[in-house]
Amino acid sequence: MPSRTLETWPHGAIMLDAQHTRFALWAPDAFYVSVELEDGKSIAMLPQAEGWFETEIRCAAGTRYRYNIDGETDVPDPASRAQATDVHGWSQVVDPLAYPWRHSQWQGRPWHEAVIYELHVGALGGYAGVEKHLPRLAELGVTAIELMPLAQFPGERNWGYDGVLPYAPHSAYGSPEQLKHLIDSAHEHGLAVILDVVYNHFGPDGNYLGQYAKGFFQEDVHTPWGAGIDFDRREVRDFFLDNALMWLLEYRFDGLRLDAVHAIDNPGFLKELAQRVRQQADIGRHVWLVLENEFNQASLLEHEFDAQWNDDGHNALHVLLTGETDAYYSDFASDTTAKLARCLGEGFIYQGQATRHGHTRGEPSGHLPPSAFVLFLQNHDQIGNRAFGERLHQLCSPEALKAATTLLLLSPMIPMMFMGDETNASEPFLFFTDHHGELAEAVREGRRNEFADFAAFHDPERRKRIPDPNAASTFEHSAPSFTDNDHTALYRHLLHLRHQHIVPHLPGSVALGAQVLADGAVTARWRLGNGSLLQIDLNLGATPVTHPAPSHLLFETRAHDPALLAPFSARVALFPVGEHP
Repeated sequence: MPSRTLETWPHGAIMLDAQHTRFALWAPDAFYVSVELEDGKSIAMLPQAEGWFETEIRCAAGTRYRYNIDGETDVPDPASRAQATDVHGWSQVVDPLAYPWRHSQWQGRPWHEAVIYELHVGALGGYAGVEKHLPRLAELGVTAIELMPLAQFPGERNWGYDGVLPYAPHSAYGSPEQLKHLIDSAHEHGLAVILDVVYNHFGPDGNYLGQYAKGFFQEDVHTPWGAGIDFDRREVRDFFLDNALMWLLEYRFDGLRLDAVHAIDNPGFLKELAQRVRQQADIGRHVWLVLENEFNQASLLEHEFDAQWNDDGHNALHVLLTGETDAYYSDFASDTTAKLARCLGEGFIYQGQATRHGHTRGEPSGHLPPSAFVLFLQNHDQIGNRAFGERLHQLCSPEALKAATTLLLLSPMIPMMFMGDETNASEPFLFFTDHHGELAEAVREGRRNEFADFAAFHDPERRKRIPDPNAASTFEHSAPSFTDNDHTALYRHLLHLRHQHIVPHLPGSVALGAQVLADGAVTARWRLGNGSLLQIDLNLGATPVTHPAPSHLLFETRAHDPALLAPFSARVALFPVGEHP
């Protein structure tokens, strides 16, 4: 029997032509596998080497099918390109060439132009609902939208991190063609589109792999979600590598954000993924690869990946803005201003230092360019993992938020905002799911117990008031409103300044360091690629700080005594080449 290669048996149902489809399933623990069609036909799959089963069937796009294992269990295709209903139902054959692209010449945007807007597709009304926001976001100055995970998950409502069918865009949001239309329309508006993908675990409901492919998992490797995925196996690696390539090549996403890669116990997989993407993307096309990585592995950002979400920077800013030091914020409770200065001057705050748990975390990052770090004031996690989903503008003063927003949008790091940030949306963003039965109860209680370490929730009765993730109202309350106001005008103005004065000169930028001026106050400088110098002075403290205003001011949040840096203020100066202070 032939050995499996990428060219012979990619996972799932692949159309060979308009009327023929090849089906391939890796099921090393099965003795017999068949393809079951909705019209009642059952076609045996031929066993191949290394646990593969394969067959070709005369069937067209739209055909509903599933697999039967050993004549006993019907399962969806783990590489289903679309589900007719939910994770337990029929999979559908998809024609990858059916959508007529209108902007096929789009090559993306260089990474240094990125201004990212993270959003939840369901909360905005599905793929068609997101499309309605594209003109507004482009006019605001956003250059990329980032979609929270789309992989088919159980039920109608979910953040997306409970996905179990990574190849299938969630059916409640629209069809694969509607997703492609959204991406096509984004490109029409000059917007890149990033997809958040989850390769570190499967959700708790609808994952059947353990019944016929136990080798997908490593029982001796534990993650917060159960047994680790075995990326040492070629079949498993290809399952996820092919998935990444599908999103980038077939759907024409402009980049991927890889969720929690610290839970992937195989750094070789990450490097192979980056190499495969770079090799197979068209020459001249800009494809972005961004990590979420608790380990702060700066080495991954030297060649393979463009950037990492800088949770360190967010956490330090959050402590300074709100005074909150519970749970993971306790790692940033002491010397917070110095930690922020390290972030601005070197990227990561934790570069090998010990955390509150006594574990060292991170690698030196000062040699990396500022664009290797995605900075944000909040994201889906930092809002949604609050018990009541409060947004930052409800937790700090307007002046402090304005100053922090200035740092976010005018620093050389890559800025990211979460949907509603630009209008100070009053609606929360809550944690929501659509589980049922015992799983729903477990998720409900688990969610409430997560907050036991927070002082405000030591009382079990108070924890009971945390919204039920499975209630439809929890999801409905999380849809933001968008009414322009002074904060929107601030975003629009700062992004105009960024695109005019900073973005053109970001390639080749280097950090020149940052200094603590006083408690809550720092000054930071960067040399841009054209030799000009950018300086940002920030005071998130309640008292003025002696620090003369620089010349060549580009923007300031509060007019004040020029010899002082006012409380809750920011000043940004851009010195031309040869006129550095």
